[in-house]
Amino acid sequence: MHDSSLTWDDGALVTIDQRGLPHDVRELRLSTVDQVIDAIKTLAIRGAPAIGIAGAFGVVIAAAAHTTEGVLDEQAVLSDADRITRTRPTAVNLAWAVERVRAKVAQGADAVLAETLAMLAEDGRVNRAAATNAADLVLELCPRRPLRVLTHCNTGRLATSAFGTAIGALRVLSERGAIEYVLVDETRPLLQGARLTTWELAEAGIPHRLTIDSAAAWAMATGQVDCVLVGADRVTANGDVANKIGTYSLALAARHHNIPFLVVAPESTRDPSMATGREIVVEERAATEVTGFAGVATAPVDTEVFNPAFDVTPGDLVTAVITERGVVHRSDPSPGTAIADLARELYQRGWMPGTAGNISVRTGETAVVTGSGLSKGELTEHDMVTVRVEDSAPVSDRGRRPSAETTIHTAVYRTGPAQAVVHIHPPYATALATRSAVPGTVGAVRITDYELIKGLGGDDPAAIDIPVFPNWPDVPRIGADIERYLLDHPDAAPILFIAGHGITAWGDNLSQARDRAECLEALCELVSRTGSPAAFGARADVLEIGLT
Repeated sequence: MHDSSLTWDDGALVTIDQRGLPHDVRELRLSTVDQVIDAIKTLAIRGAPAIGIAGAFGVVIAAAAHTTEGVLDEQAVLSDADRITRTRPTAVNLAWAVERVRAKVAQGADAVLAETLAMLAEDGRVNRAAATNAADLVLELCPRRPLRVLTHCNTGRLATSAFGTAIGALRVLSERGAIEYVLVDETRPLLQGARLTTWELAEAGIPHRLTIDSAAAWAMATGQVDCVLVGADRVTANGDVANKIGTYSLALAARHHNIPFLVVAPESTRDPSMATGREIVVEERAATEVTGFAGVATAPVDTEVFNPAFDVTPGDLVTAVITERGVVHRSDPSPGTAIADLARELYQRGWMPGTAGNISVRTGETAVVTGSGLSKGELTEHDMVTVRVEDSAPVSDRGRRPSAETTIHTAVYRTGPAQAVVHIHPPYATALATRSAVPGTVGAVRITDYELIKGLGGDDPAAIDIPVFPNWPDVPRIGADIERYLLDHPDAAPILFIAGHGITAWGDNLSQARDRAECLEALCELVSRTGSPAAFGARADVLEIGLT
């Protein structure tokens, strides 16, 4: 394997012509500014760090061309530098690198060359550091071994000058024995994943499979992806990320399936002067890239085309941006984060003692639920399992097992519009449910005449019947009882008891589900403290409402 994809040789920039890969590995020798510009425009050289360094070498070439008898025409060099910068506006690395060497123009051609060679040497070190930081974070977030990692476009030595960013992280993970396989998006329309990434992964001996871009979300849904690793062309101050078109779709799918979405890039890709991604100029490329491939037309003549080269992923969909400095942006308002935060809160109140209790959030056809056997006071967003609502089967586990009561949660989701479920063990509600249980039968507790009844989400603000389910040792049987009951009682309040096993509440979101559970506990405390169901005009009567 070659260490660098960019070298300086006797006044020329030498590189691999990426347009010919993987079948035609040909050298490209660039000795004029126009050749450098054309190579960047036509994607013979591509990848944000690589075009930055290539652009800097373009300034080196300009400085040599505009030096006569030891006198450099500074204005002419700066004019060429401006032309190079305008070649591709989305990737910030190009402007960053050219600006860095522009500062040396006044000192002469040798100074420009020295600065560019220093930048070239730095790139490999920076990439390796960023890749190592990213690999460390992947192993922190994904306990499962070995890992199935999805990547998009090309982020290896071809896209940089050496080692790579996201692919660099894959190389580090592979060296640590942590990779089962890499799932490679083909990356339409120019197939950088199919042509370049597979070539680099094969060169590095990393197991991989190629897939069409539109299969990535399904791979996540079916449990074939543990983590997504991509590069970037620009990262704004708020963490928005411009990258190859198709990246935004991956981020949305990853968030839906509670899968870490990590961006690996050098510091030079960050643009703190740009507040948000709305300010990024997204290049649109030629229609022929979409209407055909490799000279073969695939669409009718004169078909209009929308062909953006990049998209912008909002920072709140990005789990982390990692550079050579470490994690520089982290935004994980995921279902797992919200669940972990609420679990710690309820643990502190004594309602989720030890490993008891569980919480879930629905994410379309799946749900994110707390892992089994974990202290609720120590949960993090990484202790969650994604399961199918249809059958409770895990689709993304990161080495965790779903909570034993998962079938209760999925039963609720299958029978109504709930988006969040909270199952807790508050003392008064648990005690009342246990006292009120009818062995082997689904019973009910009727509570009347308390103002707090309004907070439970029932139709009658003056009275509510709350079902009490038997606590079968076979937990899926409890889930089946609940599902049958809710199908038979579509107007039932969104709350229930399980004898000796706490309460379950649900709602449109976690806050609503938690509020209903809190309200029920407060009611049960009032009923218990009265000493008699009829005291103060309140009643808590036990009803038998059906046999299981």
